[in-house]
Amino acid sequence: MSDTIACISTPLGRGAISIIRMSGAESLKIAEQVFSSNKLNYKNIIPNFLYLGNFKIKEMNERCFMVHFRAPYSYTGEDMVEFQVHGGTLLTQKILETLISCGARLAEHGEFSRRAFENGKLSLDEAEAIIGEINAESEGELAASLSVAGGQLKTAVEVLQGQLTECLAQIEAVLDYPEEDFEEETKDSVFFTLQEIESKIKGLVKNSESLKYINNGINIAIVGAPNVGKSSLLNALLGRERAIVTDIEGTTRDTISDSISYNGIKLNLVDTAGLRETSDIVEQIGVEKSKATIEHADIVLFILDGSRAMTQEEEDILKELKNKNHLVIVNKSDKERVLNRQEGEIEISALKGKNIEKLKDEIFKKVIKDEIDFNKIAVANERQLSALKQSANIIESITNDTSMDIIAMQIKLLWQTLGKITGMTENEEIIDLIFEKFCLGK
Repeated sequence: MSDTIACISTPLGRGAISIIRMSGAESLKIAEQVFSSNKLNYKNIIPNFLYLGNFKIKEMNERCFMVHFRAPYSYTGEDMVEFQVHGGTLLTQKILETLISCGARLAEHGEFSRRAFENGKLSLDEAEAIIGEINAESEGELAASLSVAGGQLKTAVEVLQGQLTECLAQIEAVLDYPEEDFEEETKDSVFFTLQEIESKIKGLVKNSESLKYINNGINIAIVGAPNVGKSSLLNALLGRERAIVTDIEGTTRDTISDSISYNGIKLNLVDTAGLRETSDIVEQIGVEKSKATIEHADIVLFILDGSRAMTQEEEDILKELKNKNHLVIVNKSDKERVLNRQEGEIEISALKGKNIEKLKDEIFKKVIKDEIDFNKIAVANERQLSALKQSANIIESITNDTSMDIIAMQIKLLWQTLGKITGMTENEEIIDLIFEKFCLGK
C-alpha cells in the first residue's frame, strides 16, 4: 500500500459538488503540485481544515476547496486529500486525470475501504454494513446496516472472543500443572462460560430469523381466478395504477411485480395470471409462471369475488394452499355479497380502497411472527449469520466426555469462526469478494 490512489467519490453527472479523493503517502505532495491558496502553507498545513483555492488544469484554474486528513486520523488510516469541485462530468474527470498524471493511480473498487480495513479503521462486518447502507431500499435495511456500521456487532463478537481467551488460559493452566488436580473445577467453569456464550450466539441468531426479510423483503403472490380483482388489489396496495384493469378475463398474461415499504420492510408484490384451464398458449405460460410464483412466495393472497359463489376450480386451489402460508381475501365488498363466509377471510374493496391498510398489517403479522426490534443487533448478512450458526454448532459438539486438550482445540476453532464475522480470521479470497462489491471511490 505504498502507492497513492485517487478516484471520484460522487456519482458522475451534473450537480452542485463533485468530490475527488486521494489516499496514500504522496497525497499531500501531489496536491501541492496542483492546488494553491493564499492562506495555504503546505509545510504547516492544518488537517481537517477546508482551504479555498485554485486547482490547476493545464493552463486553466478551477476554484474549489481542498481538505487534508492526516494519518492515522482519516477514513483509510493513511494521509488523505479531498477536493470539492463544481459538479460536472468533464470537469471532474479532468481533475482526476491531472492527479493521475502527477503520480497517483486510479483506485480499484472499494480500495479506500479495503485500506481502512487493513489499517484497522474498519472491521469486515462494518464494511459490509456500509454496502448495506448504500443499497438500502427500506427503513428496515437502513436501520440494520446502521446498527452494524456503528460497531455493535463487532463489540459483541470481541466480548465473546475475550471470554474464550479466558477459557483457554484456564485450560492451559490445567494442562501445564496436572498435579494441582483442579481439572473438574476448571471444566465446570469453562462449560458455564461456553453455555453463556452459546446463549448469546443463539440469541443473535434468533433475533436475526425475521431479519432476512429486511434485505429481501416479503415476497407476496396475488393469485386467484380471472377477473376477481388481482390487478386492482396490486394497484390498491401500491397506491397507484401499476397493472391494467379491465373486465376482460385473462388481461394479465404474465407476472407483474412491484414493491412498497411497510413498517420498514419491503413488500414485494407479484400480480399473477388468472389460474384456470385455457387453450391459449400464451395464457398457459402465464398460468405456469403463476404456479412457480406461488411456490417461492412467503405468503399467498388468494383472491375471491364476494359478489359470486366459489367455483369448483377455486375450491381446488384453496385446498392446495392449505399447507402454504396464505390469506383468503374476499374482494368487491362494495357489491352485494353472494359468497359464503370463509375461515379467516379479510373482506376488502380494492376499487374503493376498503381495508387495504388492515390487509398490509395482516400480511406483516402472518409472515413476521415476532416484532422486529431495530434497536437490537441486526445480523441480516448471510455470511455473518452462517459464522454464528457454525459457532453454535461447535459449542454443541463439546460434551462432558471431551478431554481438556480437545476442548482447547474446539475453543480455538470457535474463536476463529467468530473472527470471520469481523474479518480477523476470514480468508483473503472472501475479503476480496466483499470489497469488489463496493463502487469506485468508496
